Amino acid sequence: MTAGDPVSRRDTVLVVDDSPQTLRLLTDALDETGAMVLVALGGEEALELVRQITPDIILMDAVMPGLDGFETCRRLKAGPLAHVPVIFMTGLSETEHIVKGLEAGGVDYVTKPLVIDALLARIRVHLANARAAQSARAALDTAGRHLLATDGEGRVRWSTPQAARLLVTALPGEDDRTLLPDEAIAWLKGLAGGEVSTSFDIPVPSGPRLTLSFVGRVGGDEYLFRLTGEDLDARTLLLRERFQITNREAEVLLWITHGKSNRDIAEILGLSPRTVNKHLEQVYAKLGVENRSSAAVVALRALGDR
Repeated sequence: MTAGDPVSRRDTVLVVDDSPQTLRLLTDALDETGAMVLVALGGEEALELVRQITPDIILMDAVMPGLDGFETCRRLKAGPLAHVPVIFMTGLSETEHIVKGLEAGGVDYVTKPLVIDALLARIRVHLANARAAQSARAALDTAGRHLLATDGEGRVRWSTPQAARLLVTALPGEDDRTLLPDEAIAWLKGLAGGEVSTSFDIPVPSGPRLTLSFVGRVGGDEYLFRLTGEDLDARTLLLRERFQITNREAEVLLWITHGKSNRDIAEILGLSPRTVNKHLEQVYAKLGVENRSSAAVVALRALGDR
């Protein structure tokens, strides 16, 4: 491998195509670059495969029997693979098909018959862009920033773990947690037209107030926001210092004061319900109480004395 190789040995490329000839052509070419190549003969097979392993980039045939490439891409982008670049491959070159591929979440579009050198160059560019974006998001994650980005329809494209945990509190029990609440989507559309303020309080049935603050627009259809809670960090610190408990125990205790169940707390904090229960046992012992109701009362008194 040389420095000029389009892809490196740590890159995994998923090729989704129902044509044996295309699969053979791409597999041979990618193998020579040292990439790990995964193959799926259709959309359903691709969706099943990505449950087992996350590729670094996907080459997607647009027209396939059953689940076509456009719908497959939309489903991939609605889940944890939203950050993985998808390059569409097809014999269709009409503008409407190109637009359809980009709207489905693709980053690029190449027509068949494929020109391998040009395709490998495109892969190199999109892998570099994806790595740069991931590095930037990793830096935000490490810094503990509560940031998220959506498209113009309110669908979350990415978020830092801190923002994701807060967002769970705003969407209790929702089937699709990649979408902002309806009220926030309406505000977002007004924001795009310059008709509303740059911050919005998300209605939360039970829990602290959450506020979306508009940071800026990235590219054509990506909106960056800061998500803030109502003094969550300050109240966690107060509980930790008042009762001499760990930060995680303080977080669990704080959410108890908002009436959250172990299952809810587990989802908010990214833990298992069993782990939450173990933290609660430690909290009860340190507070000298026997149940969650008593713990909540003690914690609320402490917060009220602030």
